[in-house]
Amino acid sequence: MIDGVSEQFLGMPGIDVWLFAGLSFAALVTAFIAAVAGTAGGLILIAIMAFVFPPALLIPLHTVIQLGVSSSMLLSRWRYFMRDTLAPFIIGTAVGAAIGGRIFVNLPESILLIILGVSMLILTWIPAIARFGPERGRFVFVGFITTFLGIFISATGSLLAAFTAAAAPDRRNHIATLGGLMSIVHIAKLVAFGILGVEFGSYAPLVAAMILTSWIGIFLGRPVLDRIPERLFRITFQIILTLLSLRLIAKAVGWP
Repeated sequence: MIDGVSEQFLGMPGIDVWLFAGLSFAALVTAFIAAVAGTAGGLILIAIMAFVFPPALLIPLHTVIQLGVSSSMLLSRWRYFMRDTLAPFIIGTAVGAAIGGRIFVNLPESILLIILGVSMLILTWIPAIARFGPERGRFVFVGFITTFLGIFISATGSLLAAFTAAAAPDRRNHIATLGGLMSIVHIAKLVAFGILGVEFGSYAPLVAAMILTSWIGIFLGRPVLDRIPERLFRITFQIILTLLSLRLIAKAVGWP
């Protein structure tokens, strides 16, 4: 944990040069995973960062870094972005950020983790549920729930990934749309954190370095994704989401 550590590399409390380099490398690796698997990168990165930062600082910092990851996912595949999802998703995101920001300190994290984990399991193995109703109405709902939960537990990209994968005709559509919509979620969360008065500007050098290495990871993953057969991608995607879902549920009930 960062508390009680005296190092201040580039003026950042509790950060020495080795930790700076290690976190930057972790951002590269997890972004590569996100670019290839379409999920998991954000959850892995927040798990690593949790060993360094307290929760009040962890979630805003992770949000800024993941904004860099998501935007680069979109830019690397922007032609495949499913634009019909954009307007309804923005509506849901605005409502989710407004409500989530108001009750930021009141809901137990364990309840939200269980909701997220169970929802991911259902959407992964019964994908027809992720296609319920008209697409516009569906993405209003998913914009709301992804942003609302993200205020508390940050890494909700895996939940959104289940919906984008169900709607996407091709894995490239999934990657581009997931990146674009998660960028909106992260921006909305940062607005909410700003209103709440959360400050993390002293860690700007680390954030900049982790965003830069994330971009490198995304573009290294691009040619790998192009070579993966669609069926293999879908199966791997389901396995990763299942493992992440079970891990979230285990954490919620207090298992190691």
